[in-house]
Amino acid sequence: MIRVRFAPSPTGYLHIGSARTFIFNWLFVRKHQGTMVLRIDDTDLDRNSEASLNSIYEGLNWLGLGWDEFYRQSDRLDLHRKVAYDLLERGLAYRDFTPASDLDDRPHSEAQWLCNPEMRSLSKEQSDARAAAGEPFVIRFRVERDAPYEVEFHDQVYGPQSKLTADIEDFALLRSNGMPTYHLASCADDIDLRITHIVRGQDHLSNTFKHVLIFQAAAERSLPQFAHLPLLIGPDGSKLSKRRHGPVVSVTTYRDHGFLALGYINFLCLLGWSPKDNREQMSLYELTACFSFEGVNRSNAVVNFSEEDPIDPKALWLNSQHLRTIPVGALAPLVRQTLEAHGLTPYGDDAFFNHVVDTIRSRFSTLLDFSSKGRAYFSDDYPIEPQALEKLNAPGARELLRKLADRIEANPEFTESSVEADLRKLAEESGVKAGLLINASRAALTGQTVGPSAFAVFTCIGRERVIQRLRKV
Repeated sequence: MIRVRFAPSPTGYLHIGSARTFIFNWLFVRKHQGTMVLRIDDTDLDRNSEASLNSIYEGLNWLGLGWDEFYRQSDRLDLHRKVAYDLLERGLAYRDFTPASDLDDRPHSEAQWLCNPEMRSLSKEQSDARAAAGEPFVIRFRVERDAPYEVEFHDQVYGPQSKLTADIEDFALLRSNGMPTYHLASCADDIDLRITHIVRGQDHLSNTFKHVLIFQAAAERSLPQFAHLPLLIGPDGSKLSKRRHGPVVSVTTYRDHGFLALGYINFLCLLGWSPKDNREQMSLYELTACFSFEGVNRSNAVVNFSEEDPIDPKALWLNSQHLRTIPVGALAPLVRQTLEAHGLTPYGDDAFFNHVVDTIRSRFSTLLDFSSKGRAYFSDDYPIEPQALEKLNAPGARELLRKLADRIEANPEFTESSVEADLRKLAEESGVKAGLLINASRAALTGQTVGPSAFAVFTCIGRERVIQRLRKV
């Protein structure tokens, strides 16, 4: 069975690139009926924070995709140490007693340091004796140097990869404080959790040679398959960074701007991947069905934003498409939640509310638009735009609107057709064009000059409120 893992570190909010990695893992494993593992890589005690961990959960929960198994690396330290000491016992690793200060003072010309010959040459007896005496040490992987060979693997995105062992340093497995390095913890867990496919960012591509060495030395099965994803970069060509770009790269920024989770997922999928038929708007089912690593590009993907607007225009367009096509029964609760968060209490029963949402959504791009552009449909306190005020101030318009209110009140029927008939009859009797009343009524009822069809506005506002608003002009 295919098993994949998403392994974020709790050192900040859920990054847009991390979210895309999670989504690609999820699509791949769901397509093949495999197992999705969420593993929190929290062994970096100096940088971890509970706030960051909660932010990761918050972002993943908003995406709503879920996972099948959950682990925390900090609960698995005994496993990591066991793997390191097994490699040490088999002569595939060695203790390095070099003080950290000596490594820090190494001349700049030795930046390409590959190994410590003095430590590599210590006999087992010498190494054991110094360790027993309490001398601190790091455990390093013993990379082959006497008979160098090519470390090779095939990446499902970037193709064949190889690197000579002579060019790989004796990397640390276990720090002097007993904590595992990223390389050891990640590989030990991948082996123990039987991960079959490792899907992660391209920035880990160079690490994979070290990981292959660990897998070959510690695992009793074939290598997992690798797929490295192109990086996400900003408009200036720099890698998207929490430190450099701030909240613009956080998943929750899009959530807080009123995005639908599906709209955002769809947008992230198109950053560095495309289906063969060049579709853009896709359902989760469609994304899952057509996802493959063959469709992943090797070039980095650009996320467009500016200091004034953190939202990518393509993301906004995609979200608007999903907003218009999502079943109203799924959309209405999200709209209600957004309205209530902005102090608005929708009126009428669920059927009426769903009708309103379904009618007005075609002009909106995010959930926030319902509480701003659509405020008049959910509150009697709404602004009147200058252009709308001009329509209201047309000669005779206000008086005719009050007469229209009387006719609507007197008519037992209240539908788009009945309102249209009342309005057109009043205009004809008054010797004015129907457009004057149509424009003025829209302005009075919504404070705007555009929106749904003119008579749909009446039924969305509701009979009682229509009468009240027309009489207040």
